[in-house]
Amino acid sequence: MSDDFVTRAKRIKLIAFDVDGVMTDGSLILGDDGQEYKVFNSLDGHGLKMLRRSGVELAIITGRTSQVVIKRAANLGIPYLYQGIEDKLEAWLELLAELGVAPEECAFMGDDVVDLPVLRRSGLALSVPAAPALVKQHVHYITQLGAGRGAVREVCELIMQAQGTLDAQLAPYLK
Repeated sequence: MSDDFVTRAKRIKLIAFDVDGVMTDGSLILGDDGQEYKVFNSLDGHGLKMLRRSGVELAIITGRTSQVVIKRAANLGIPYLYQGIEDKLEAWLELLAELGVAPEECAFMGDDVVDLPVLRRSGLALSVPAAPALVKQHVHYITQLGAGRGAVREVCELIMQAQGTLDAQLAPYLK
């Protein structure tokens, strides 16, 4: 981790995530019955739970609307869920105002140009290897792991490491 990353990550009180291409690999599986299916990574899920327990608030801001995302957010204890959002910046600013969090205290993880307005204003902007070049130019960190393949867990652990909370979150598993 660079010194700049650590400095930024230490300030994070809230992290918001896009879903498709961040929490999933970006595939949209549509059944003949009209149902939409998404594949999530269980390692990412546990990373989110540990990060929440360490004191960082979690949110999802996504352009699509899906019952699967409602279930996933509930399962992970993510209290702030914004779906069907055309203007992610507007939703993000509302969330920051509601929580009293400054932009520099917020991280955002996105993967496409629709995420740039939020990424460019976040204290810690994060993306994945498959993101377009323009997105990569405007983030502070690009994960080593792919979307839906541990990228979210990687970010969660890096933030906890920077904040000095990772060891405490892992300790119960090292008895």
